[in-house]
Order: sequence, then C-alpha cells, then structure tokens
Amino acid sequence: MDVRLNDILQMKKAHPCGSDRWLVLRTGMDFRLRCCGCGHEVMLPRSKAEKNIKKILREE
Repeated sequence: MDVRLNDILQMKKAHPCGSDRWLVLRTGMDFRLRCCGCGHEVMLPRSKAEKNIKKILREE
C-alpha cells in the first residue's frame, strides 16, 4: 500500500474522541500517526495499520 508522509488516513474504526482520520508523521516498518480530532500520537506496526485503513486522502 502506498502511504506517504502527510497523507490523511481514514480508518475503519473511530478514535475514542470521535475522529476516524489520522495524519501520517512517519513511515517505514512502523507508522507514527496523529489523530486529526484530538492530536493524540500513536506508533503502529505497518501490518496492523494497513489492515485498518479504509481510504487514503491525499492532496495531489
């Protein structure tokens, strides 16, 4: 899956704050994501993150 820096990922499940959109801060074996709703940052293994992605929102 082609995930790049500064992409917005729409996930299948919402964060407890209610937002289902995450900003990509780091890519590689792990993703560092920031919630677009509350600003919470998490590190996820690439395999787990890619399973939960619904849509990639990218400005061309």
